[in-house]
Amino acid sequence: MSIPVTDPFGVAGDRTMPTLELALDPSVAQQQLGRRLSRLAGRDGCVHVRAIRVTRYKPGRRCVIEYDVDVRRPDAEPESVVLVGKVRVRRYGKSGYRLLDAFWHAGFQSDSADGISVPEPVGAVGAFRMWLQRKVPGRAATDFLAAPEGLALARMIAEAAFKVHGAGIPTERRHTMADELEILRTHLSTVAPQGSRWAARIARLVDAADRLGAAIPEPTPRGIHRDFYADQVIVDGQRLFLLDFDLYCEGDPALDIGNFLGHVTEQSLRTLGDPMALADREAELEERFVELAGTATRRAIRAYATLTLVRHVYLSTLFVERRPLTQSLLELCEERLAVTRARVSR
Repeated sequence: MSIPVTDPFGVAGDRTMPTLELALDPSVAQQQLGRRLSRLAGRDGCVHVRAIRVTRYKPGRRCVIEYDVDVRRPDAEPESVVLVGKVRVRRYGKSGYRLLDAFWHAGFQSDSADGISVPEPVGAVGAFRMWLQRKVPGRAATDFLAAPEGLALARMIAEAAFKVHGAGIPTERRHTMADELEILRTHLSTVAPQGSRWAARIARLVDAADRLGAAIPEPTPRGIHRDFYADQVIVDGQRLFLLDFDLYCEGDPALDIGNFLGHVTEQSLRTLGDPMALADREAELEERFVELAGTATRRAIRAYATLTLVRHVYLSTLFVERRPLTQSLLELCEERLAVTRARVSR
């Protein structure tokens, strides 16, 4: 049977990630997936690959490949499943699988009573340096926040973050406020090199961000997602699925909530023309998290929300369609950080 392959990015030619070529080879994919996914097919079952497609790709860094498969078990009806395979440079796949499996067994199964889950981990394929999970149903929370159900969704998202922080999944990686500020300094230096028209404004913004971060007390570190925003939350009815724990580490739980809030503000400005358009959703999320984690977290949440907006000044320059937003984001950050500017600098 012919297995169609869709590779719109030409990833098979990425020499920095040589296993991608194997992962897209139909015969090799069938060989590797056919009888190596016992968690999915059972000891005596088998998997038949029907289609392969690349859905996301960042050259030299990471790639996501979907496999449409039929699962056949001796004691059950055949099942059609979409598997999501992830490959990251200098990773072997097993660590990603083990981390997701740890969350799965820490109360994040697809039928968890609280409605907060992660995709089911399926296995790792060493030849591809890939780990696999079931593709979950639903749509990104980004699509629902502005809808009438957005307030209730915001509360549940806060509960989901709190559940992650309390899961107790160990990690050797750590992220501190100093790390966050160093990332900002590095990225913002590319927005306005010395001598450019925004150089002075960016320098003042960085200084203000440094002061804000330095004023936040040291937290009690916990396991955090560290890349928590609406696209990482899939909504399927009353259930949430949390995606992409690639940056999971030990850090300040307030970072996850602040990062989410900063992304919502940017989304409001970009799609609705008003950074305050979804302010009630932001307030609902913050209040619910503070109810759960304690009032001492509020100051750090708001600081991280502002720092996330500052990072979006840089991020807006990476996409042609977002570059018209850069000045508005810069002005919003200056307002949040009470940074004054001379008119001639505009």
